[in-house]
Amino acid sequence: MKTLRIILWAAVILLGGVLAWLTFEVTRSKEQIAEGPFGVPFQLVAQDGQPITEEAFRKKPTALFFGFTHCPEVCPTTLYELNGWMQQVDPDGTKLAGYFVTVDPERDPPEMLGQYISNVTDRIVGISGPPEKVIEMAKGFKVYFNKVPLDEKDPTGDYTMDHTASVFLLDEEGRFVGTISYGENSETAVKKLENLISG
Repeated sequence: MKTLRIILWAAVILLGGVLAWLTFEVTRSKEQIAEGPFGVPFQLVAQDGQPITEEAFRKKPTALFFGFTHCPEVCPTTLYELNGWMQQVDPDGTKLAGYFVTVDPERDPPEMLGQYISNVTDRIVGISGPPEKVIEMAKGFKVYFNKVPLDEKDPTGDYTMDHTASVFLLDEEGRFVGTISYGENSETAVKKLENLISG
């Protein structure tokens, strides 16, 4: 009986040690994720045809959003509003970067994306590239997107895209800081960008 008690206590101590180690490892992993850059490495194409990678998000604080040029309301509104907020918090354009990544690369090659964006702003850079690479990048940044046929009877015809509508805010090391939701109050959005810059 005494031996059984000793064995049980030894098992409890061993189990406690294992649980403590697992807790430490999980906590450390979460901290490393929070401290590391958001998203995944990528090799895509900027609107001027030049290569662009995740290093673009490391030069200065970044406002990043995902959309497409055939978007009827959310994307043009976000593009217009973000440009205005950026002009307000960073008039010289030296402290804050902005990027628009297409979730519809089949219809948004770099040049077309650049024309679309330049109608509104010269402060935000478009990013496109081979569809499989764009999709991989968007998934790595936890972005939801889905092709939706405009005619359910003809799934191969014209379509629109459902997608995440928030603007992602990244610090100068590419770490996730927060989001600006679609339709968010302008004063709140400006304050978030000011906080991002002052970091």
